Parts: sequence; structure tokens; C-alpha cells
Amino acid sequence: MESKSHWEEVYRTKSSDAVSWYQPHATLSLELIRTVATDNSARIVDVGGGASSLVDDLLAQGMTDLGVLDISGAALAVARRRLGPELASRVRWLEGDITTLALEKASIDIWHDRAVFHFLTDAADRAAYVAQVRHAVRPGGHVIVAAFAPDGPLECSGLPVVRYAPDALHAQFGGAFELLEHMQEDHHTPSGLVQHFVYCHCVMH
Repeated sequence: MESKSHWEEVYRTKSSDAVSWYQPHATLSLELIRTVATDNSARIVDVGGGASSLVDDLLAQGMTDLGVLDISGAALAVARRRLGPELASRVRWLEGDITTLALEKASIDIWHDRAVFHFLTDAADRAAYVAQVRHAVRPGGHVIVAAFAPDGPLECSGLPVVRYAPDALHAQFGGAFELLEHMQEDHHTPSGLVQHFVYCHCVMH
């Protein structure tokens, strides 16, 4: 995975609503999470959430146990400033590399990632990521991961990515993850391009 310095530079030099992955509202992600959150105390982490507005909308819907994890402290700072001190204090802000960051065992009900997995071009990094999911998500917990579809971009933010069909994305996680559903999203970037994403929603056994 590329170094922390790359992502810090991105968020120091670009407005958070100018990056290609920006969404005013993460509508599909929000719908998927709300469908499986049994109540407002569901323990949710947004991996690679950075400056995403997903946490804003989850707070607005009354969710009370939220974490946002990102390798970039600058990205997390954008979200904290946008929320303001009172709302930001209700969120766990986790800065670090998802492949190595220490996470509490079976501490997560819903794992969401729309921004990270397709950047893991090295098989060892993907294996480390999946090991983190298996460690941190409780049995019966939900895993929602989005990545560029087979006809998506070949790179993002100047970095190479791996593109996935739904079955190939699910295969990265293995038999411990039961695929419940998959869907596609046409993401419209701030510059007017359309990028195709695949979402896989699994439950972990």
C-alpha cells in the first residue's frame, strides 16, 4: 500500500469535495448500513472514511457507536471540522494503515469500506486486510466492501487499483464470508466522469 505521505498530501492540497471519490451523500452505503443495523447502537466502522460525509448522515439518523478509520490525519481533520466539536466528540477517529493497525477483537457489527480495498494491489496487503476483518468483526457481523468494477478506472489518485467483478471481490475474502447481495453503482465524479463500482455485502461466520 502506498505511504501515508501520499494521502496526507492529497488532503492538504485538494478540497475534500474536489477529489474524484467525493459524494455529497453516500446514499447506497447509508441504505446498506441502515438495512442491517439492528438498532442505533450497532458498532460501525467506516474504513478509509476520511473526509466522507457518511458519518454525518449516520449521526443524523441517530447512530451512537461510530468509528472512522483512515491513514490520513488530514482527511480525518476535515471531517472533524465539518461536524464541529460536539458531534465530532461522538465519533472514534482512528488514524492508521488498516493492514497493520491494532483493532479490538470482535468489536465491530458493521464494517464498511468504499475507499480502500481496490488500492491493495499486493496480495500480502489484501491478505492482511482480510485478516483484520476476521479479527475485528464479530461472528454474524456484516461486511460491506466496494471496489472499482471491471469497467472502472485503472487508477485513482495517481495510484494503480485492482478492479473486481462481484464473485472475484467475494473470493478475496473466502469461505468465512457469506455473500448476501451485490450491486453496482455509477459514481459521478466532481469533474463529470462516471466511474463504475461493485459493492459486496457479506455476513461473517
